[in-house]
Amino acid sequence: MPTLPRQLKFGAILTGVGTAQNEWLHPQIPGDASVDIDWYRAQAQQAEAAKFDLVFIVDSPYITPDSAPHFLNRLEPLTLLSAIAGATSKIGLVATLTTSYTEPFNVARQFASLDHISGGRAGWNVVTTGLEGAAGNFGREQHIDHTERYRRAAEHLEVVQGLWDSYEDDAFVRDKQNKVFLDPQRQHRLDHHGEFFSVTGPLNIARSAQGQPVIFQAGISESGRGLAANYAEGIFAGVGNFEDAQAYYSDIKKRTAAAGRNPDHVTILPGISPIIADTNEQAQAIDRERNGELDLNKALVQLGRPFNYHDFSQYPLDEPFPDLGDLGSNGYRGHAENIKQVARDQGLTLRQAALRFAKPFSSFVGSPKTVADEIERWFVEGAVDGFNIHVGAPEDFARFTDQVLPLLRARGLFRSEYSHSTLRGHLGLPVPVNRHTAARAAAA
Repeated sequence: MPTLPRQLKFGAILTGVGTAQNEWLHPQIPGDASVDIDWYRAQAQQAEAAKFDLVFIVDSPYITPDSAPHFLNRLEPLTLLSAIAGATSKIGLVATLTTSYTEPFNVARQFASLDHISGGRAGWNVVTTGLEGAAGNFGREQHIDHTERYRRAAEHLEVVQGLWDSYEDDAFVRDKQNKVFLDPQRQHRLDHHGEFFSVTGPLNIARSAQGQPVIFQAGISESGRGLAANYAEGIFAGVGNFEDAQAYYSDIKKRTAAAGRNPDHVTILPGISPIIADTNEQAQAIDRERNGELDLNKALVQLGRPFNYHDFSQYPLDEPFPDLGDLGSNGYRGHAENIKQVARDQGLTLRQAALRFAKPFSSFVGSPKTVADEIERWFVEGAVDGFNIHVGAPEDFARFTDQVLPLLRARGLFRSEYSHSTLRGHLGLPVPVNRHTAARAAAA
């Protein structure tokens, strides 16, 4: 078979009233968007009409009164995506769910169910929960240590994938004439006994049209990169600039190859919030209007989130960014370390750092051609495989789908129609062979 030309992949991040502090103030965003299923359905249908690969739902299990509006009041991701599945037919459906405070059997069953409901379009964004306050919501006095969280995540994920292979593809005979529903030789217990979990199995649901849900990951710490190299089929990790993106892309692809996996089977999709107008000058003016006068107090709260909502208001604003030592090492370590390094390398004050990291990633601001050119540069020069586009106001998303995507299609960089109906198909991923079927074939 000839090798198909490499094409961009796109996801749509659906965050209702927004994960930035002031996004909900936009007149086109309903104040209850984060709990309005009709809003989500409409955005997902718009993304599907534009032939996006997937929609992505972010999540975390802990909030404070100062959390961003979307975090304060939002729908549970798997319930939400099950509802979206019925309003769409092609687009992938990816949800975040933590391994730190869930049990593998429940997770395996939930995602397998979504995969069946959607006809093979489910994906799981595997996270380890960086917020220490989450421990109190799950009966723990202390948050799980960072290193232990990633060991637990790896075992959790292996158990889930083992449970997804409980049934071989031909297990259910469904022969009414001979009254045979199941071939018991094609059903398999897991009998896992590990450091964190003991799970007997089998799972009580068959494999889906795509074999197993697609595995995504978003960590940028050393542990996160290791988990991604061994398991991830898609990566949502954020990066600060083009050079950092190139370095991250190269590192992940090399690690994946070293782990004995095909680097082409890992799709890297950082999140961006494009600002598009008729001219570059108009787009830059919109950027300044939206992000130029951020509420400093809210920016300090947002800065504190990767550090487990550390209170940055206690420090002088116009002195160098404070020395935080190991603070953040047991939270969102990769993001926390990135903030500290950028502040140190660029000599930022606390005020400058707060405003810098409160703003959306702004390399993609300009006319449709400018944004398309920048997307093409990142793609062609080995920084990304595509992007997760943040969906805010409908007119902003429409600018991207109606004005930027046609330019990319004309350059042969993005599809005009779907050629597959599963998420694995969209991403060019093979259907994983059931491990028990593979073992039988190897023995034969």
